[in-house]
Amino acid sequence: MPLRVECPPGACVCDRARVLADPQLDQRPLTITRQQELKLIERIERVDSLADLQHVQGLIHKNIGATLHIAPGPNEVRSVRGIVIVLEDRPGLCKKVRQSVPAAVRRCLTMRPEIAWAILDAHDLFGS
Repeated sequence: MPLRVECPPGACVCDRARVLADPQLDQRPLTITRQQELKLIERIERVDSLADLQHVQGLIHKNIGATLHIAPGPNEVRSVRGIVIVLEDRPGLCKKVRQSVPAAVRRCLTMRPEIAWAILDAHDLFGS
């Protein structure tokens, strides 16, 4: 399988060398190439419902081995910025991916506020 091109020294903290050296560590985070990252971002931006977003979360976990956490923040949620979106830090997962995936989810939620409302409702913030 093709592996992601190595980042310049000092630009990333992905521990690529350690993951390649240790066969016991999960190799899946290294397999997301730049082209696959762009396809993933495009797929996230096409999400049209909470169920579809949860499906994408499952695909991310299955293919990369990292969990995408999406939940209301600890303070009052007045906008999409109040929703905490974090891609779990895994050895071998590039810093660029850990930043671009949550940014794509935030753009999706901004374009489709009904998904953000469904996330809030799923966490019982609307009291239903």
